[in-house]
Amino acid sequence: FLQKRDRLIDIEPDWVHLDTDENGIRMNSYFVQHPEMILGEMKMVSGRFGPEETCEPFENADLSELLNEAVSNIHGEISEYEVADELEEEDNSIPADPTVRNFSYTVLDDKIYFRENSRMSPVEVSATAENRIKGMIGIRDCVRNLIELQTEDYSDSEIKQAQDKLNTLYDSFTKKYGLINSRANTSAFSDDSSYALLSALEVINEDGELERKADMFFKRTIKPHKPVTEVDTADEALAVSMGEKAAIDMEYMMELSGKSEEELFSDLKGVIFLNPEHETFSESEPKYLTADEYLSGNVRAKLSQAESLAENDAEYRINAEYLKKVQPTDLTASEISVRLGATWLPEDVVQEFMYQLLDTPYYAQWKVKVHYSSYTGGWNVEGKSYDRSNINATSTYGTDRVNAYKIIEETLNLRDVRVFDYVEDENGKRVPILNKKETAIAQGKQELIKQAFQDWIWKDPERRNRLVRYYNDTFNSIRPREYDGSHITFGGISPEIQLRPHQVNAIAHILYGGNTLLAHKVGAGKTFEMVAAAQESKRLGLCQKSMFVVPNHLVGQWASEYLRLYPSANILVTTKRDFETGNRKKFCGRIATGAYDAVIIGHSQFERIPISEERQREQLMRQLDDIERGIDDVQASHGEQFTVKQLMKTRKAIKAKLDKLNDTKRKDSVINFEELGIDRLFIDESHFYKNLYLFTK
Repeated sequence: FLQKRDRLIDIEPDWVHLDTDENGIRMNSYFVQHPEMILGEMKMVSGRFGPEETCEPFENADLSELLNEAVSNIHGEISEYEVADELEEEDNSIPADPTVRNFSYTVLDDKIYFRENSRMSPVEVSATAENRIKGMIGIRDCVRNLIELQTEDYSDSEIKQAQDKLNTLYDSFTKKYGLINSRANTSAFSDDSSYALLSALEVINEDGELERKADMFFKRTIKPHKPVTEVDTADEALAVSMGEKAAIDMEYMMELSGKSEEELFSDLKGVIFLNPEHETFSESEPKYLTADEYLSGNVRAKLSQAESLAENDAEYRINAEYLKKVQPTDLTASEISVRLGATWLPEDVVQEFMYQLLDTPYYAQWKVKVHYSSYTGGWNVEGKSYDRSNINATSTYGTDRVNAYKIIEETLNLRDVRVFDYVEDENGKRVPILNKKETAIAQGKQELIKQAFQDWIWKDPERRNRLVRYYNDTFNSIRPREYDGSHITFGGISPEIQLRPHQVNAIAHILYGGNTLLAHKVGAGKTFEMVAAAQESKRLGLCQKSMFVVPNHLVGQWASEYLRLYPSANILVTTKRDFETGNRKKFCGRIATGAYDAVIIGHSQFERIPISEERQREQLMRQLDDIERGIDDVQASHGEQFTVKQLMKTRKAIKAKLDKLNDTKRKDSVINFEELGIDRLFIDESHFYKNLYLFTK
């Protein structure tokens, strides 16, 4: 059929059959019978896979004229054809009521509607499900009202009245329809954005039975935040500034205390310090730092910087004075464990050990060199086959199959020596077979070399002093920061839950320390630490929307714990259904468009959210640059060809990923992670994500 607007032209039905023309070329039988309809000359030409048919255009012919002429040759019956209107689903949606939360149910004229963005659509469910939804809408609205009363710090009598109403509604509902957390009620109401809040009203035991009602039924569960407006001392001003601003805000502290900046700094000397980075490098750096931040990190480097500045500016003398008090105690040689292959050992030290152990002749020392690649983390002994007549290399510390230079190289790279024999298989291919006897002998020599290194490394006083100094300056220079969260106010937290000191300090670590690993033992309260850190981060303006990535089976439990600590929090909780193929894009849009405090998502769901092509490309280019530098470094140091080949293989794989990413034909309309608006990420059971890309040994 050739369709033109609402008319259909019926062409002879046999045109779809294949036939052969006078030249033996196969084509639709219609064109064999009507050669005037072919707008060119049919020919057999040479193609990729042998002869193939093609239609070559007539020379100097106008295609539009040929097409018009061919259309005029069509002899068919033209009849009017009425296209039946497709049954369109009637749109019964109405403009959204601004008082109804997005992605929530509401009742209007005794009919249930569901709000999705700017429209509310009627919901068609069974009569029983309708009654369940209406009952939970009443409980939800009562809970929201109770939260608002507590947040605004209404009187105890008004809050008690709202609690009595909530108890009545809940008892009546559960008597008819069972627990809110039951499968039927979950199925009916889980699409509502407040379902997680309702499910947190019940404390469920391991058997899925009701253990007790939540504290909200009987107690105040929200502590309203009351900012301090006036203080008497500089210490109090600092504590309030850290609690309300998460930084030293001098203008705010001056307003609170009525003191000048000079007076505050004078009163707080030794508690806060001038930041050398502010004037030396960038004014975007804070002018003042607290003692716990400044007197931590690489305190050796900071002391050197402070002493240099103090020579010209007396203000920095106190910095140097306090930094001297927190310098780590130098480790002695007996406290430093070092093995052959430690990457911090200078090349010349390893080379000196090798020359002395094997008594390498001077003429051979020009050829036999030790190299270390910082890019690949690998050691290489150049010219290891040159010193063949050295009995120390071939007998005392080596064997006739593998000399001592090769054994030292393997030891430097933390590998056990192995000796292989090669035989040909039935296909003529060389196959390695481990020679157990020769391997055992070689590994015995390797142990001799390791022991000789331990006896040698600290023997010379000058070398010992040099290495001890280098080790202390490089590694024994970091003082961990000790975080104190005693000043944090935790606005909106449940007063029924008292965070322990170690939890408060861990929250301070998250707020002020950047990337943080909570490595407490099971039961130490990591969940509450993460939740409180997310809520405080938003209150302080450090982030807008947090995402919690948790094991799939704990998503619901995390939501309950979150709302137990912060009953007024606005959170979005995923379900397994949200990340099914048909719903994933819609749910990602829901994350992106909602102003949530936090989104709780399962591990497998998180892994299905793509990151942007720009970020993928940036990551791959960074890896490619590392590989390129590694190849250049290995080649410049005459490293093993095997290492170069491995790096080149990795480079090829990365380039293939880049080519695939740059393919303009790829289309992906799914919302990517960068578009979700997530600016703080919390990972529970983070060891599932620990193995990052690396190419070094």
